[in-house]
This record gives sequence, C-alpha cells and structure tokens, in this order.
Amino acid sequence: MKTIAARMLDQLRISYELRAYDVNEDELDAITVAHKVGMPPEATFKTLVARGDKSGVVMTCIPGDQELDLKKLAAVTSNKKIDLVAVREIQGLTGYIRGGVSPLGSKKKYPLYIDETVVLHDKLSVSAGQRGLQMILSPQDLIDATQATLADLTK
Repeated sequence: MKTIAARMLDQLRISYELRAYDVNEDELDAITVAHKVGMPPEATFKTLVARGDKSGVVMTCIPGDQELDLKKLAAVTSNKKIDLVAVREIQGLTGYIRGGVSPLGSKKKYPLYIDETVVLHDKLSVSAGQRGLQMILSPQDLIDATQATLADLTK
C-alpha cells in the first residue's frame, strides 16, 4: 500500500525506495529505525512538530542521532519561544501518529526546516507516513519535494 507521502513523490516523478520494518511500540526512536532499515542513524532523519509563539506550527527534520535545539529553531523561524507539540496533538495537526510523521503529505502544509547536514548524504531515510515504513531518497529530492529551508537545527 502506498502512503500519501509516497504518492506525492510519484506525482513529482521523484525516485525513492520504500523499506518496511517490524514495529515495536517501545522502539520508535530514529536510531532503532535506522538499524532496522539498514541506514546510518545520521542519515535517518526524524520529523518533529513544534509550535512557535509567532509562526504557529512548523515541522523539522533532523538526523536521528541528534537532538533539536529549540533556541536555534526559534531564531530560524523568527519566534521568541518555540516548543515541541504534545504527542496527543500530532495526529490532529499532521494526520500522522507518533513514529510515523513524514515531512511529506501532512494534512496541512506547514513550513519545514531540515537540518543543513542533510546535504552530507547521498541517500537519506525519512518516514513514509506510517509506522513500519521508511522512504529512501536523495536529500535534494526531499528538499525539492517539500520546499524546505535548510538550517542549523541541532545541539
């Protein structure tokens, strides 16, 4: 079954590979997912959802082995304060559940900021929009498909 994110890439004629993995509710972290799909953690980007005091909701993609620096994100998005949204809000905002948030195909288009280290990789892995499924594609294709802004986002 193709996800909304995969169908978006199809419409854009962007080449990608889908990799399925077994889901364990206790192991939804990006490092575990990276190992399950055979990608390095630094090339497996997790999608996080935040809300700024001025911008409202934004999405970020950062390497799976890194932590989001909220002060850097606030500066890049012209907010004084920004926080990650509560897990219970993610599905209502994006249409995705925790562990399956894709930077593509959110039910509403939010500004997306991708950590600038994305360009260091030939291929990267991001959620395909459901738990247990990752998309492998080139960084430039992800940037083009999402119209993302590159920024220094990690600690």
